[in-house]
Amino acid sequence: MTRYIVEDGAIRDDLLTRSQLRDWVDGLDPLTGERRGRDLESPVADLILDATINAPKSFSIAAMLDPELAAAYEDLQDRLRDRIIKLWQSELNARRGKQGSIREDLARIEVVELRHERSRSLDPHKHRHLWLNVKVQGLDGKWSNIDTRVALRFQNVINAEGDLATRTDPEWIRALAAKGFSLNEDGEITQLQRLVRPLSKRSAQIEANRIARTVWWRHQHPGQEPSHDVLAQIDHWAWAVGRPDKPGELDEGGWAALVREELFTADPALGMRRAPAPLPTVAMQDLDLELLAAKAVVDADARSTGSGGRFSVMDVRAGALRAIAATGVVADRDELTKLAEEVVAHSPTVTLISEPDAPKHVKHLMAVSTATLKATLAQEVDAFSASGQILDTGEVAVIGHAIEPNHPLDDEQLAGAAAIGGTSRNVVISGPAGTGKTTMLKVAGAALRRRGHKMIVVAPTKKASAVAGRETMSSSSSLHQLLHEYGWRWATSASGATQWRRLSIGKVDPTSGAVYRGPRISINPGDRIVVDEAGMLDLEAASALLDVAHATGAGVALVGDQRQALPVGHSGAMALFWRRSPDRVELTTTHRFNDQAWAELTLRLRHPYSEDQRREVAEDLIRTEHVVLTDNDVAAREAMVEGWFDATRRHETIALVTATHAEAQEISEAVQHRRLESGAIRPGRAFSGQAGQAIFVGDVVQTRRNDSAADIQNRQNWTVKTIGRDHAILAASTDSTDLRKVSLAYAEAHIHLAYATTVYGVQGETTDCALVGPGVDGAGLYVGLTRGKRHNAAVLVAPTADSAKSQLVEMMQRQTLEETMEKSRAAAQTELRRAAQASAGPIIPAHDAQRAPSGVT
Repeated sequence: MTRYIVEDGAIRDDLLTRSQLRDWVDGLDPLTGERRGRDLESPVADLILDATINAPKSFSIAAMLDPELAAAYEDLQDRLRDRIIKLWQSELNARRGKQGSIREDLARIEVVELRHERSRSLDPHKHRHLWLNVKVQGLDGKWSNIDTRVALRFQNVINAEGDLATRTDPEWIRALAAKGFSLNEDGEITQLQRLVRPLSKRSAQIEANRIARTVWWRHQHPGQEPSHDVLAQIDHWAWAVGRPDKPGELDEGGWAALVREELFTADPALGMRRAPAPLPTVAMQDLDLELLAAKAVVDADARSTGSGGRFSVMDVRAGALRAIAATGVVADRDELTKLAEEVVAHSPTVTLISEPDAPKHVKHLMAVSTATLKATLAQEVDAFSASGQILDTGEVAVIGHAIEPNHPLDDEQLAGAAAIGGTSRNVVISGPAGTGKTTMLKVAGAALRRRGHKMIVVAPTKKASAVAGRETMSSSSSLHQLLHEYGWRWATSASGATQWRRLSIGKVDPTSGAVYRGPRISINPGDRIVVDEAGMLDLEAASALLDVAHATGAGVALVGDQRQALPVGHSGAMALFWRRSPDRVELTTTHRFNDQAWAELTLRLRHPYSEDQRREVAEDLIRTEHVVLTDNDVAAREAMVEGWFDATRRHETIALVTATHAEAQEISEAVQHRRLESGAIRPGRAFSGQAGQAIFVGDVVQTRRNDSAADIQNRQNWTVKTIGRDHAILAASTDSTDLRKVSLAYAEAHIHLAYATTVYGVQGETTDCALVGPGVDGAGLYVGLTRGKRHNAAVLVAPTADSAKSQLVEMMQRQTLEETMEKSRAAAQTELRRAAQASAGPIIPAHDAQRAPSGVT
């Protein structure tokens, strides 16, 4: 391996042997064996940080076709690598002093580079991994650990640097143009992009071949596992089979020739000499600086939903780089650096703290539009929240007995139904998972109908609204569908921002060109619009909902749990309504779980108020065997996979909940492979799902886009029943007779395996049991551990109970909701106090957080 050493902006390199690389990763000097700084005591401590130098797949195809382009692409990656590692050395830091309160700039970092030519399906995919060792040397000459928080946040800038380089590098663009190639708006090579999809489809076929061959090999060698060499042979066979006149075995040297042959077969014109393509003519002086600044802020704002709308200077910088990359300009990197600095300086943001030299990674900025929305929505909710009359709970109890004679409502459910059925404009019902919110809504709807009023159930997602409407016997739609009916439209501006506005009756809809005739859904004064799963209600939709309520005279009821998954957009809407509601009810009695002790523990898990309480909850989770300990990531994944098969053998349903979509897909593919090996599904005809994933008859899948024509909803789970030439038949996961027909084009873009899913995919589901994977946040841990009626457990990478307890305590920490500007300022101030400072200068005390002024920069 090549090791790159960066000192004071200068790069030198050497080679490491296998054993030296192992020592280097373990924090030793690979040449002398000397320990660098203190040992990393935690068994799950980071040893390296991995960044990927990636590019559009058409770049790899170009490199396969032409050796000169291959060399130019390697040079491009070399330049990008050098820039990234220099930025790491100059921009990152270590921490010194008590509790790491002082920032120490870096004199030296070390990076190892790994180069890959192909994807795992042996298709051309040239990319590199950069391993940044966490052991770094400060300007004071001491070795210690890098400030991981800063490094992870800076990764946003690193990713943007890659985007900028691949689209604006003069040498690379000239090399492409000389061969007749140019880039399109997506950053792909225009003339080669059409070849990317066939390669992806072929990848799905290769994966199916690999699975089938591995199953065959194990049948031929019972009780044995294939060796590395055998797996390599299987990979080569899987790649070659099905290709006419190709050998069953593929040697390494023949791989490139076969790929080129297949590319030329797909497009014979590739073998013809192309006239040089014109070079891009966008001049830097013609760029709209204000528009670029607006795009930079929109980019940063879109990535700030998990931090209350706050973002950092680093985030704006990354947004500026991506905005410049999309302009079509081609210029030297030094010129683009100056342009990016100007864009950042002109970015319209609100500053939340008064500290003039806040570290660049501290999230202390906010988009003007988001700050305005927060302030105005708070005022709108205050004005809307007029008190009214609630129904008599005795009357509600009678109605409840008539509807659910075997399931009487508890006192909290009665209070919630009475409030919803009453006349207060702003009602909020909050409650943890399993407290019977749906049963309460069913009774509330009946109470409203007795008084001649309707209950209209909406939800942030089509899936949730359909379930809620069906179970409460009320009309339902997605929230956005209701808003659209009442004239609200949203469109993307030139800066990329989503702009909301309301059409007046008789005006032309700019999207459809039709005249808007008004809503077809009738809502009258006294009716109640219920937002189910209201914890996922974003601020923009909440503002539009209030407009509809004002226009119709209807009341609003938000029903949900802010301790579960937050919205994709900016959060805090439910908290604003809760804060001003004259009739708010907290449900605390759980009805979902068979074990009452577990029900009580989930309530403590939902909201542990202090670190001591988090520690007590963690200890109880471990003591009651709701935690599975594993030694590494592979073992954790296997525990999740084995959990799926254990549940299946018991004829139980199970939810496997992961921190990321990528982890969910790894587990899903592992389950799929085991099912193929056991014969539960057969490696016959397959279709290509998202990212070229091979999907077979019998697989459990999830649809990821609403399709009203096919009656398909986003995040619904299905089982694949049949695969035709141009379509697939799906059966609902809860009813095998409920079938849908989707095109293979839809499947390729919007279907993936779903044996495991993220918290957003599982929220609202109820299963027999659940396993939650490592690395989830507080909401993911709580949601995951409350899906199963019979048993729930968290799978951790932790060799000891003490390590598991520490992880659980950290996982239970939650980001404070920032529904108001005051809370956002306080959060920014708290983050500033926790950040390492350039010197041991004064830190603004906590009590000044509320008084910190804001301004526009």
